[in-house]
Amino acid sequence: MKISHVISSIDSNSGGTTEYLRLLTNQLSGKIDNVIITDICETPAEFNQKVTIESAKSKSSLLNVSNDISNKMKLIECDLFHGNGLWQFPVHAMSKIALKKKIPYIISPHGMLDPWSLKQGLFKKKIVLKLFQHRDIANATCIHATAPMEVNGIRKLGFKNPIAIIPNGIELLEFSKEIPEKVNKPKKILFLSRIHKQKGLENLIEAWGEIDANLRSGWCIEIIGNGELGFINLLKKKIHALRLEEQIVIKEPVFGVKKIKYFREASIFVLPTFSESFGIVIGEALASYTPVITTKGTPWKDLEDYNCGWWIDIGVTPLKLALEDALNSKEKRLLDMGVNGRKLVEDKYSMDSVGKQMIELYEWILKENTNKPKFVDIYE
Repeated sequence: MKISHVISSIDSNSGGTTEYLRLLTNQLSGKIDNVIITDICETPAEFNQKVTIESAKSKSSLLNVSNDISNKMKLIECDLFHGNGLWQFPVHAMSKIALKKKIPYIISPHGMLDPWSLKQGLFKKKIVLKLFQHRDIANATCIHATAPMEVNGIRKLGFKNPIAIIPNGIELLEFSKEIPEKVNKPKKILFLSRIHKQKGLENLIEAWGEIDANLRSGWCIEIIGNGELGFINLLKKKIHALRLEEQIVIKEPVFGVKKIKYFREASIFVLPTFSESFGIVIGEALASYTPVITTKGTPWKDLEDYNCGWWIDIGVTPLKLALEDALNSKEKRLLDMGVNGRKLVEDKYSMDSVGKQMIELYEWILKENTNKPKFVDIYE
């Protein structure tokens, strides 16, 4: 079985979608043949050597079309295409070529059809949906969602395709089983993700400023990631205006072993996002024995069910209350929550489990296994 994965970028600083594809293809290597077709490959993430990477010579967009990436897809011999993301040219080109060559294809929107995401750049997205994006999605053999919450959003848009519900996974071999010693001087609250308005960082800064200074004493917040300079400067101005420079610091992105070190040092991980289809960084924090505060803009009700974090409403006040509860918690409580979080990832989100489900999906689509997988939702 040969799968061609299509994605706009596999640069190491491209965020969660690239990390998802890295983990998935590395897991599938040796079981199926994986080819990645991409626009941007300047500083690629660390993919398995068995994964073939075909990159375009020039970046394309919806208004600046590169024939190079289309030609690569036309020449590829594969059993199935798997497109990642929306609103970019590569997945649209994939859809056209797959239909012409009569090759089945899957689209993983990665949260780009969530209500909050659709409202961003709404005018452009309405035009693109009407011109071709709706058709590209509707013609997909299957849509891949990471949680029931994402399925509900896709169905509300009128799509009747089969939808496979397979979570993103965590490669547990990259995360030590040994319980870490947390940094105490000061204790750390970590945000490690793309620095973007969607992530709710303005709410985090405001919530921190509203907490009593005595309770905040002995703690700091590290905001780590890449993003647009203008937005990062806006956050710095907000931090300065609230006189929080000594407790909130913004740092450059980190990867690999250094990234895991930050996860393991932190006492709390926070992702106050407005919308997230999965949030792979949440799984990475939990795998590092770090309790998580995140919003109901993510599908992480498991934080409550496993007692390993706070799953809160979106907004400054709910975030403030969760932070206060965390700051008031004894180390033993946070440690127990960290251990529970590690167990959650081991039970439900290991890459081994995710890889097996994805292969089962591919086989079902290609009729190598005629039984519908239990995780596939059929519209009725």
